[in-house]
Amino acid sequence: MFDKTEDLMAFAKGILAKQTFSTRLGTELVAFSAGHTELALQISEDLLQQHGFVHGGVVAYLADNALTFAGGSVVGDSVTVEFKINYLRPATGPGRLLAVADVIGHGRSIAVARCEIFLVRTDREPELCAMAQGTLKRASRSDAS
Repeated sequence: MFDKTEDLMAFAKGILAKQTFSTRLGTELVAFSAGHTELALQISEDLLQQHGFVHGGVVAYLADNALTFAGGSVVGDSVTVEFKINYLRPATGPGRLLAVADVIGHGRSIAVARCEIFLVRTDREPELCAMAQGTLKRASRSDAS
């Protein structure tokens, strides 16, 4: 379908650009290849909850989107069937979140992927904040209704 890695990356960036919620948050596609995706999100004050941690819903959004991009890279345009997330430590700013997702296994229309979400700061090693695993399926017209 794609002749070059650049074509695949451009295609994936186009999909991300169509996600209004993702563009509002400033989500960036860092890497995209068959079975692998990396999404990043800059931490800002409006993403924090009352304790000063990045809201769990923001972390879950990033994991869900990375899982779906990874699954979609091997089975085609995909939607999430289910996912589970474990929060390991709070993410606090300044810095950015990096979600790294890889497909564990897949068939023609279903993929299972796992994702690690890191807090990345310039002054220290990345810290693992959360882990997620999900099942993705190729989207169909009935998924839209």
